[in-house]
Amino acid sequence: MTEVVSNEEVAPGVFRLAVAGQFVGKMGQFYMIRAWDHYPLLSRPLSIFDITPGRIEFLYLVVGEGTRLFSNLKQGDHVRLEGPFGNGFEAPEGKTAFVGGGIGIAPFYYALRQVPNADVYLGFSRESYMVEEFRAASAAQIHVNVGGVILDDLDFEHYDTIIACGPHPMLHAVQRKQQASSGRAKVYVSLENRMACGIGACLVCSVKCKDKRKKACTDGPVFPAEEVVFE
Repeated sequence: MTEVVSNEEVAPGVFRLAVAGQFVGKMGQFYMIRAWDHYPLLSRPLSIFDITPGRIEFLYLVVGEGTRLFSNLKQGDHVRLEGPFGNGFEAPEGKTAFVGGGIGIAPFYYALRQVPNADVYLGFSRESYMVEEFRAASAAQIHVNVGGVILDDLDFEHYDTIIACGPHPMLHAVQRKQQASSGRAKVYVSLENRMACGIGACLVCSVKCKDKRKKACTDGPVFPAEEVVFE
């Protein structure tokens, strides 16, 4: 068990949770977190938003019972963390773009610590959040789109590596845009699948790929965009 440092609501239904302790993790990896003893049965996966000496942070959206319980956490409360899990982002090659839709922006703040010269594209349906924090962490351009389509602002021909995270319809659109491009860029998608165990034992997070079904928690959550079959 470890202790909550802060749990700030940064936008309606969006919280930034900080937990005390010494943690490790690659950009794009996640932890399984629980703040209860028996119910809900399963822990919840949250991608790493940031790691600094003495703390780890997560950015999450309240969408169900587990995240609702997270939203009630106060300083000094205890949570249980397991991880890090998943393959995370490989070190990108050449000119790089990070593309986040909604709460899919979460892993890119920590990624900017490793790749500060990446351009960042942040898309929101109603209200933007954490934009100034991203601007402070970036040594390149931050593009923000509220209420529109963030992919309309992104030219695939300008980049060697593109990594996207967000809802499945957005990631499917990333795949289609990749197919329509020259193919210069290596394009990766980080999937927001439901998970149960985090270690590949339960198959809840199964992902249909062109060669076979894979597990988002161990084979992913990051996949080459061309591999995934979106349904």
